[in-house]
Amino acid sequence: LWRRSCFRPRPAQGSRGLRGRSTRKWRPAGAPGWARGAGGGSGRALAAVVLLVLFLFLVPGPCHPIIVDDDDSKVWSLYDAGPRSIRCPLIFLPPVSGTADVFFQQILALTGWGYRVIALQYPVYWDHLEFCDGFRKLLDHLQLDKVHLFGASLGGFLAQKFAEYTHKSPRVQSLILCNAFSDTSIFNQTWTANSFWLMPAFMLKKIVLGNFASGPLDPEMADGIDFMVDRLESLGQSELASRLTLNCQNSYVEPHKIRDIPVTIMDVFDQSALSTEAKEEMYKLYPNARRAHLKTGGNFPYLCRSAEVNLYIQIHLLQFHGTRYAAIDPSMVSAEELEVQKISLHTSNEQEGQ
Repeated sequence: LWRRSCFRPRPAQGSRGLRGRSTRKWRPAGAPGWARGAGGGSGRALAAVVLLVLFLFLVPGPCHPIIVDDDDSKVWSLYDAGPRSIRCPLIFLPPVSGTADVFFQQILALTGWGYRVIALQYPVYWDHLEFCDGFRKLLDHLQLDKVHLFGASLGGFLAQKFAEYTHKSPRVQSLILCNAFSDTSIFNQTWTANSFWLMPAFMLKKIVLGNFASGPLDPEMADGIDFMVDRLESLGQSELASRLTLNCQNSYVEPHKIRDIPVTIMDVFDQSALSTEAKEEMYKLYPNARRAHLKTGGNFPYLCRSAEVNLYIQIHLLQFHGTRYAAIDPSMVSAEELEVQKISLHTSNEQEGQ
């Protein structure tokens, strides 16, 4: 029902389907039920949630296309949910394979608690400077001076680069970096970054699918991967090529330019596309950052471990309650909580003064 109602139908295993070749070859070796279209109790539960969310916020409030560049082909798509009176919302930036709606569980939960959240899908940009300039224009269009950024994988790297790009006139109030990295050289693909635009879509998708987890997975993670595979299929060749170029183009974050920004590093202890060395490098880059560790979650914890991710997001944003940079409606915060936050801020300011 989920696949028939919401997404393009998946052809039977071994048939010639949407990709123009055997779908069997496009699944990671040893893939579990999600690759074969098998269902289960967890799959049905997630399907129900997806249908509910798509009905609640996709139908009444469709994804808004916005053009801010001179090139009309560069279209930003976004979901803007929550109270518009909030001037410092939380913005979600997706990974290479993701679209704006991969954060549907965060949108549903956080807006229910009074937060304003925006999930983005960025247009085709071929270098980081071009992306940062386009993102700045988007914030200007939305009349947002400062924002909190949640970036997943590539989205986390782009969030850091944007904070670095605007360090002289700060536009980023805080960062939540989920399975993010600080140096593109960790993928050992810098020498091929400039050739992605030549590759056909099926080859680009195969590159991305190669980083998805394989082998035995719990049902929630399998359903999360299945969802991301469907989202990957919705991306065109130019979108995918540009994202892979941004992901692998030789670049790194300059930490001295963003050292004063509050950061939470969110990562997982099980299998993901990031190596242990890449995670350790993030810890060294942000020694004062809060750390949000998840025992499991793979590459997409915001899908398969959404309750834990949502909790860590709330903990991160709690430090801004009662200030002009709060991402939550003040009426949703109790007077006792505001008083505790004011005392905490006062103590923090005194310590900085010393």
